[in-house]
Amino acid sequence: MGDVTEIPAEEHLCTRIRRTEQALMSHHEAVLRGYGLTMTQYTVLLTLSREPGGLSGAQLARACGVTQQTMAPVLAGLQNKDLIRRETSPVHAKVLIASLTALGGDLLDRAYQEVIVLERALSQAFTPAEHTALCDLLERAREVLAEQTRRAQAGAKGTT
Repeated sequence: MGDVTEIPAEEHLCTRIRRTEQALMSHHEAVLRGYGLTMTQYTVLLTLSREPGGLSGAQLARACGVTQQTMAPVLAGLQNKDLIRRETSPVHAKVLIASLTALGGDLLDRAYQEVIVLERALSQAFTPAEHTALCDLLERAREVLAEQTRRAQAGAKGTT
């Protein structure tokens, strides 16, 4: 087994990914706070803007990477602000389908104009080839992380 001190912690890939993700979230949270939104609320609005037929709470939870239990109060809050509407699914009577209201679409458009500034700045920091390579590398890292998580979860189930 390798010595954990072989590589300084600040050079570990996981540390770099975590710090980058924290910087990204801090920026988005600061921008979105001005619109009265959390990152999860913004992600819900953005996801619904791409699904004109609406989505269920379970579908939105998966799209946002949160549990259904976490999603329920997010949807209630957005509905209370009249940013989304929820109607009974025509397919399943017990399922509510969320969709964007005009007010929600307007708020999303305004917030998006500010959020996209960072995306453009990041894109301009790299050549087109570097941008493509970085996206490919990040996707490969995400795949490795997902696989390691599946293995850890399978291992944990085997020990209980």
